[in-house]
Amino acid sequence: MASRSARWRQSWAPQPLTPLMEGPDPEMQDEGTKKESSWETIREWFKAQKISPSANISSQQSFYGTIHAKTQDLRLLLGVLGCPLAPIPSDHDPALSIHNHIKDTPFETSTAKYIIQQYLAATGCLKQQKENKNMYATGMVKMICCETEISSGKNVKCLGTRSSENGCFVLWQMLPGMWSLELVVGGHKIVAGSNGKTVWRHTPWLGTHAAKGPQRPLRRIIQGLDPKSTASLFTNAQCLGENRIGNVDCFVLKVCADREMVIERSEGPAEVIRHILYGYFCQKSGLLIYLEDSHLTRVPTQDSDAVYWETTIGSSIGDYRDVDGILIAHQGRSIATVFRFGELSMQHSRTRMEEIWTIDDVMFNVPGLSMDHFIPPADILDTINSP
Repeated sequence: MASRSARWRQSWAPQPLTPLMEGPDPEMQDEGTKKESSWETIREWFKAQKISPSANISSQQSFYGTIHAKTQDLRLLLGVLGCPLAPIPSDHDPALSIHNHIKDTPFETSTAKYIIQQYLAATGCLKQQKENKNMYATGMVKMICCETEISSGKNVKCLGTRSSENGCFVLWQMLPGMWSLELVVGGHKIVAGSNGKTVWRHTPWLGTHAAKGPQRPLRRIIQGLDPKSTASLFTNAQCLGENRIGNVDCFVLKVCADREMVIERSEGPAEVIRHILYGYFCQKSGLLIYLEDSHLTRVPTQDSDAVYWETTIGSSIGDYRDVDGILIAHQGRSIATVFRFGELSMQHSRTRMEEIWTIDDVMFNVPGLSMDHFIPPADILDTINSP
């Protein structure tokens, strides 16, 4: 085991650490240069999309036709949809999700606990004889690159073309709170993981990043791959009532990061305002069929006008199949929107991106999987262990 850990550490070249940013993070400089703040790279990306009144539309289209522009679009897409995190930590004790006492709790909370109880029953978790200690999953993704709408208050311009890239991913999970993800799309590889204490991500263009704030689960895991993790995330949710997704009647549950959590996650001058997650559970089947989260960040600028970035991801979840007695979602579609607007300016921009995913294989209780598989990169460990 020691030699395996050593090989894992040696495979990562030391990189300067910057906090993990959950919004878009394309690197507009050359590969060898890094900006001090990852929010600076977002500003640069959107500056490249702006149209002056005298701009020629064909020149903008030709700009998007270059390989460089497509690469930046894909990096932006991977930064948003590659490995987003849930807004709050999971309760790693499944018993707390299954056996919830509803006495003396608000009606909205007790209703949500009942809905989660039905969800656990619908997925087969309540009758499960053997607890799943770990999980392995592989899947395919199709990511559709950016379309950007820019408004100056009077005129609206649309940029970009719908170009897609195919890819694949491998996901490992081990309780409590450990996971590892490898995602390859269009020649770009993202590696991310958690050892139960620290969440990190590595990309070729921005190096290694550690997430600030409390340890939170990977969003891909709660998209129908692990019902118990999903249930524990909604343990203290509020029921907002009923709504329809397409032709399906659903109960809507809401969880959000409290003020203390969002303050911990703020990066330098960038201030996280809120992060909310909504789960839509089918009234007929009890299954989770739609997941939506909204993440709002305020970034001050050199002038008096601050810039707000709102990232919204909506995921349709379906094709539930039995895997060792548990219903697991095997396909879905996520649509993400990055909305940029100012406090004072009438200008705003909206970028839309999409991911279609399918699960090829799922396996529980993989023999030989240990904590050594979730050791962070060497530079993360050095930072944690440094005085």
